Amino acid sequence: MKLVYVDNNATTRVNDEVLEEMLPYFKEYYGNPSSLHAFGSRVAGKIDIARERVANLLGADTSEIVFTSCGTESNNNAIHCSLEANPKKRHVVTTKVEHPAVLNVCRYFGKQGYEVTELSVDKDGMLDLDELRDSIKDNTAIVSIMYANNETGVIFPIEEISKIVKEKGVLFHCDAVQAVGKIPINLRNSYIDLLSLSGHKLHAPKGIGALYIRKGVRIDPLIIGGHQEDNRRSGTENVPYIIGLGKACELAKEFIKEEQMCVKDLRDKLEKGIKDKISHVKIIGENTTRLPNTSNISFEYIEGEAILLLLDMAGIAASSGSACTTGSAEPSHVLQAMGVPPSQSRGAIRFSFSRYNTYDDINYILEKLPPIVKRLRDLSPVFEDSQHATKT
Repeated sequence: MKLVYVDNNATTRVNDEVLEEMLPYFKEYYGNPSSLHAFGSRVAGKIDIARERVANLLGADTSEIVFTSCGTESNNNAIHCSLEANPKKRHVVTTKVEHPAVLNVCRYFGKQGYEVTELSVDKDGMLDLDELRDSIKDNTAIVSIMYANNETGVIFPIEEISKIVKEKGVLFHCDAVQAVGKIPINLRNSYIDLLSLSGHKLHAPKGIGALYIRKGVRIDPLIIGGHQEDNRRSGTENVPYIIGLGKACELAKEFIKEEQMCVKDLRDKLEKGIKDKISHVKIIGENTTRLPNTSNISFEYIEGEAILLLLDMAGIAASSGSACTTGSAEPSHVLQAMGVPPSQSRGAIRFSFSRYNTYDDINYILEKLPPIVKRLRDLSPVFEDSQHATKT
């Protein structure tokens, strides 16, 4: 059976070149990079190369890159440690559509007595910048807003947002886990203070991430111990995975134009084909700027979980939204915030592509998906009632 993987916002396959560069550091060059001997220093030098590669992708300085275990740790580090560094400031600003790795952290601090403002979005998933400007107070410690939404692909105007926050003299953190490697980012020309990324979203392994900390920004470490990462994140370095992340970032920079053009063509071909072949569909966030690889499509009057089950039986791996909320009975908080009605949000499917997808993959989806939707709608009394109401 053919396998078509279109769930790349959940995780990506590890690039062959990334794996090849990692392998020697499991068995041949296994020294501790903090050791004084040459066997260890060789490993430390390779970490320096990886840090430079990450910095080059982001347009940052190597001293501004701190390696972490994942995007969630980077987000927690940025928010927790910014609040600890500014104990007199007790207000946090975020949005209603953030990933749980940000939203649940902010809500945790809300239970600890902090005031938390969650900004709204409109029907296209876009922020009201006047609401943002008005929400920042004298006691605001940090504003945390994602670069691009993991469910819809909607890209926020981050540079404009960062200017607003900077004018207010407040720290700005950006969860860029879904954006890094897919769209160009240049932090030298930015007001972003802190930025999170995750390796497994750009063809590095799971279990490695990074946090950008702009020069001059003071935050206390979340993990305390030794001197690693310039005393900003203790613990013996995860050497092979750091090396893998560095190589993945080098390749991402090389393939960024392909992400912008070829991968976007795949997404657009799928969306056009679905609209041509299937009625009662809605492209979520279609009228605003989105990541080139992400398409969230609502199929009205049927359940998304049923669509996914039948797609899986056909060898197609997609998702209903964030992998971190899969299995939850709750509807998508992102689609709720956008005002998507339940008849649409319940049938929403996210297709997310990578440079490893092909036009054959799209054709296969367009072959298998329409009969699946028809089969489910034929079994749906809600759809039957809607058709009867339309006719009468």
